[in-house]
Amino acid sequence: MKIKINVKPNSGKQEIEKEGEGYVVCLKSAPENGKANVELLKLLQRYFKREVKIKSGVRGRNKIIEVLE
Repeated sequence: MKIKINVKPNSGKQEIEKEGEGYVVCLKSAPENGKANVELLKLLQRYFKREVKIKSGVRGRNKIIEVLE
């Protein structure tokens, strides 16, 4: 399953909101050295209770995430 994610780094809170066809994810980490991506993957794995990986958008705020079966 592929999901569109809009990431908001440096927001001071961690939360996931469903918005239309995708999700908005607020992260505490700064987008430096992949810290925000690591936090995003951990948060999404807890949310979906499955392994997830970034399919596209590693360096941007708009990402496509694949939730593995």
